Amino acid sequence: MIDMQDKTTHFGFKEVPAADKEKLVGKVFTSVAGKYDLMNDLMSGGVHRLWKRHFVAASGIREGQRVLDLAGGTGDIAQLLMPRLGESGHVIIGDINQAMLEVGQDRMIDAGFFGRFEIQQMNAEALPLEDNSIDAVTMAFGLRNVTDKQQALNEMYRVLKPGGKALVLEFSQVNNSLLKQLYQFYSFKILPEIGHWVTNDRDSYQYLVESIEQHPNQETLQQMFEQAGLEMCGYENLSAGIVAIHTGYKL
Repeated sequence: MIDMQDKTTHFGFKEVPAADKEKLVGKVFTSVAGKYDLMNDLMSGGVHRLWKRHFVAASGIREGQRVLDLAGGTGDIAQLLMPRLGESGHVIIGDINQAMLEVGQDRMIDAGFFGRFEIQQMNAEALPLEDNSIDAVTMAFGLRNVTDKQQALNEMYRVLKPGGKALVLEFSQVNNSLLKQLYQFYSFKILPEIGHWVTNDRDSYQYLVESIEQHPNQETLQQMFEQAGLEMCGYENLSAGIVAIHTGYKL
């Protein structure tokens, strides 16, 4: 785990004290919570919904399982999981940001899932769950915001039951040079302006774009999965590597 007193880390392209990143990220997501899903639709042209549906469809999660959805915030992944989990399944929506959790709780209740889920404010680096207690851990577009990513993966491994599966959907490295140039132009020149127009918060979306650039590429993240103790690790690129699904098992 990162020594918060001595270390620095990146917040977008800025170097900040590691102890400050959690608070800075918290401000970003408190600012955008109410329009987070709308912004995702605008920024991706709705494609994020297809990525998330594929993420859940390919998850192998089954009826009756207990799933932890980390960085679950607005509840979009949890809602997709519910038909797979059935009446006997249960999902814990964990997020470090209370404002995001409140949005997710309201949406899950409105969707008719009362009693089949719970929300819990938690830090991915120190999960308040027992060892070997979860069948699957999912995390969509949240790992890049964690200060100590390796520690978060270590915690996923700890709470998984033997045979359990960790799944991370995250922005990654585009594997086509021309597409990468176009994607970076769109990301740095267009997306922050959309954020300014919709949420009156350009800086938060500038950070989110920069955080994508700082995130480990596919091979590096797979190695981090393996370092956490996960086995049979692999990844699937979507949209030419704009995002990737990483998986690993606790055997």
